[in-house]
Amino acid sequence: MTTLTKTEGAGSAPTGSDPFLSVRDLYVRFSTEDGTVKAVDGLSFDLERGRTLGIVGESGSGKSVTNLTVLGLHNPKTTQIAGEIVLDGQELIGARERTLETLRGNKMAMIFQDPLTALSPYYTVGRQIAEPYRKHRGVSRREAHLRAVEMLAKVGIPQPKLRVNDYPHQFSGGMRQRAMIAMALACDPDLLIADEPTTALDVTVQAQILDLLKDLQQEFGSAIVFITHDLGVISTMADDLLVMYAGRAVERGSVGEVLRSPQHPYTWGLLSSMPRLGSDVDKALTPIPGSPPSLLNPPSGCPFHPRCAFPEQVGGGRCATERPALPEGRGAACHLTAEQQRTVFIDQIKPRLG
Repeated sequence: MTTLTKTEGAGSAPTGSDPFLSVRDLYVRFSTEDGTVKAVDGLSFDLERGRTLGIVGESGSGKSVTNLTVLGLHNPKTTQIAGEIVLDGQELIGARERTLETLRGNKMAMIFQDPLTALSPYYTVGRQIAEPYRKHRGVSRREAHLRAVEMLAKVGIPQPKLRVNDYPHQFSGGMRQRAMIAMALACDPDLLIADEPTTALDVTVQAQILDLLKDLQQEFGSAIVFITHDLGVISTMADDLLVMYAGRAVERGSVGEVLRSPQHPYTWGLLSSMPRLGSDVDKALTPIPGSPPSLLNPPSGCPFHPRCAFPEQVGGGRCATERPALPEGRGAACHLTAEQQRTVFIDQIKPRLG
């Protein structure tokens, strides 16, 4: 795995001592025919046991790349990584593949966004759940099979003794997602990464999956990273929230703080573009203008400034030339002063949100 020389300041790292998962100044670059993609650009965050960190942002903001890096799933031939990822005191960047294989599925696991493509069509669901359990725990085939049945029952699959022998195409979308959760939790991992686990599900099944994750977290005490673009889902699921844009963290805090009193114009845009119950059905949503930037050549200064409506209030062209730092703890990477943020939010943004 290639390392990078960091040339830009990433801002202050989060506070807290000895977190279960600590990511510090993470940079991830991909070499392509068109150039180098700066997928993650100086990201830092912490996660404690038993807590859920929500990561939100538009597609291409670096959410999934970050967490695939935690699991060590990038191709080392085309990926350059710098920074620190420490899981329960163990450094993961630069670790041997054998070490990562021991950790994946055992101490850390991931629920992928699309279970139909993540599950192999050639093997039964039960075999795919049993395989990592047998590998990591060194048990017999029979014991692993019984564990698969147990996990299917735990995630609410009816008739688990029969369905354990079915193939993924014989499961509905919601059942495949439950099977993915069962596979991820088979070895009681301490860290669970859920990448858009409810995107393709109807609202009823979505609510069931969210309740299931909460129940399983309470039972196993797992730390959860929950990746989504849906702020409605994250409001009921997460303890802490990290807002990402163009590979950087632009705002962080507790989920209540960020959703009730957002400080960054990008977070304002995400909230303003959401439909709300009880709102006027004839009232148009307020989209974020423009498109996310190309990470082959991201904007200088604040990456959001080409789409932001407030550079004039900052003045001096700082938004286009100077990268704002993300402060420790609660805060946003924005050149607007705290008083300007409060004024704009109360006068312009809050009325839109109702």
